Amino acid sequence: MSICSLEPQFYDELIEKLDLDAAEFSRQMDRAAWPAYRERLSALFKQKTRAEWCELLEGSDVCFAPVLSLMEAPDHPHNRARGTFVEHDGVIQPAPAPRFTRTPGAIQSPSRPPGADSETLLAELGLSSDEIRELGKAGAIQQARPVTQSN
Repeated sequence: MSICSLEPQFYDELIEKLDLDAAEFSRQMDRAAWPAYRERLSALFKQKTRAEWCELLEGSDVCFAPVLSLMEAPDHPHNRARGTFVEHDGVIQPAPAPRFTRTPGAIQSPSRPPGADSETLLAELGLSSDEIRELGKAGAIQQARPVTQSN
């Protein structure tokens, strides 16, 4: 979970929703109190699943968001409503940002396949062809075309 209840009214709602003692968490802006708060909140958040926290906090002013995997992010209601992800050439990917009314962004080309640029990047970083080939054979890097013993 990502929590960012900085303004007093949002912080107060966080404390209320989490059923914490407001007196114990009264030093919101005191950096000396933060480590203890972090420890306490971390322990508390481990007691429920992400889905349970979402159920409790959705629709509130707590200023929170679930931390999503790359596979989950396109299906989150907020991301769907905002059009944060688009499909291009059969691949779901982040939409261009920022978005402007008069000059909307657009995806210009298909995304590159995983590993398509591995060899070029490693060569630019100074690795020799032999070193890159060995990394490919060892499976340490993903390449657009797999390296075989005969390559």
